[in-house]
Amino acid sequence: MLYVERNDEGKIIALHNNPKTNVTEQKTSIDQDVLEFLEHNATNESWQTLLTISDLGFIRLLEDMVDLLIRKNVIIFTELPEKAQEKIMERKKIREKYSSQSILTVDDII
Repeated sequence: MLYVERNDEGKIIALHNNPKTNVTEQKTSIDQDVLEFLEHNATNESWQTLLTISDLGFIRLLEDMVDLLIRKNVIIFTELPEKAQEKIMERKKIREKYSSQSILTVDDII
């Protein structure tokens, strides 16, 4: 989610990754207002940041899909390439460690 900063006329003047004082309105990266703002104001760095934010959510989605496919025995974990198994286990351990120290939900992370 992006945090939208607006001027007095209600026009978007800035986007933030985190809430700021008086900036609490959340929008997705595909919201029409956000896309219009980016079309007129974004630099290459802004687009790269937006892609990175989107990538993080997409990675989480892929992890959840792999977990589901394994649980349903559609794929067998040990049949995945060794490097893929290592990456999955590494992220799983990090997520377990993080979730035990935080009250955030899955939706908060995505």
